[in-house]
Amino acid sequence: MSFTTAARNAMLGGFTGTHLSAHTAYSSTGTNEVTGGTPAYARKSVTYGAAASEIRTASNTPTFDIPAATTVRWIGMWDAVTAGNFLGMIANGGTEQEFSVDLTANTVKIPAHGLVADQKIAFYGDTTPGGLTEGTVYFVRPTVTTDTFQVGATAGGAAIDLTTEPGRKCVMAVIVEETFGAQGTLAVSPHTIRLDA
Repeated sequence: MSFTTAARNAMLGGFTGTHLSAHTAYSSTGTNEVTGGTPAYARKSVTYGAAASEIRTASNTPTFDIPAATTVRWIGMWDAVTAGNFLGMIANGGTEQEFSVDLTANTVKIPAHGLVADQKIAFYGDTTPGGLTEGTVYFVRPTVTTDTFQVGATAGGAAIDLTTEPGRKCVMAVIVEETFGAQGTLAVSPHTIRLDA
């Protein structure tokens, strides 16, 4: 079924996310959440503006206390400050983008994507293209063009062979890995939520 913008806005209006969490690795169930530190890590409350144009945008910037020797890669969404229901995950510092693939050229296609060589990215939300693993951090290869790029397992590494099409809800996002050598704080970038097609 194809929903109108008004219907999508109404569905987004019912989103029950009230708290964000910081995670060291991707999870479809909310595991890998940060723990420990002084002051101690805890989930932070988040509020969202009204749904418009099929998105809702966070209206505050939660800041987490992060313990030493921790790398934050993902931000989780929950309906409670502790326990509760896990509602999904977004890449730290990234904006989700829809994409397609060219299996012959092993390229990811996103018009005017703005990515640069060796930038860290991740694919998630549905079945990834064959050859990639959901939530793994990859790199944009140096062969990047305005609308296409190849994916490598390491900076400057060989292109990964893409063998199958992605699931229709799979997205790509830049991911920022924030590493804390000592106790510190992490402010979550303003983000938006949307319904997948």
